[in-house]
Amino acid sequence: MYVLSGPSGTGKSVIIRELRKKVAGLDYCVSHTTRKPRNNETNGADYHFVDMETFKAMIQRGDFIEWAQVYDDYYGTSVSELEGKIEQGHDVIMDIDVQGARNIRKRYRQSTLIYVLPPSMETLEKRLKERATDPQEVIKRRIEKALSEIGNCRWYDYIVFNEDLDAAVEEAKSIIVSKRCRTPSRLSMVEKRLGVKLTRNNFPGSK
Repeated sequence: MYVLSGPSGTGKSVIIRELRKKVAGLDYCVSHTTRKPRNNETNGADYHFVDMETFKAMIQRGDFIEWAQVYDDYYGTSVSELEGKIEQGHDVIMDIDVQGARNIRKRYRQSTLIYVLPPSMETLEKRLKERATDPQEVIKRRIEKALSEIGNCRWYDYIVFNEDLDAAVEEAKSIIVSKRCRTPSRLSMVEKRLGVKLTRNNFPGSK
């Protein structure tokens, strides 16, 4: 399970889209949100867009693994959405804020947290303006929130700077590939493909 977090405008959604093209077996867990879709967003693909009443009813039913209020809107990851993808045997990647990442780590200790940052605050502000989806006062709030939250990158597993998109995607891809190649992830494949039963006797110093 891979979680991407970072300030609005750092390109998390684009990185995830490119990763899914390059990394086989990587599925995206679509979050629910009460915010309105942007021009290029599709319901069910980018987010499940719901009204406030529906979202709060889902909270009351315990439908979310994690949820948080970000600015004036709510975001959440549903239990059924995430568990369904895990049961299919896929690795899962998510675009979740800092609050949500904390909750995911508490429930899934083996999750991998990646914090995406812009090369500079000036670049971040420029990207938010070029996106042309928010008025100036909202952009100002996003910059202020970014400055107050960037310190959270200290407790993430990895940090990726998105100065050049291709380079950022390759860095994120390398994280996923290296995690897949770790010994605990590969032991079952050793037994299945090579017919070797791995016991304590296979390990140095075991008796």
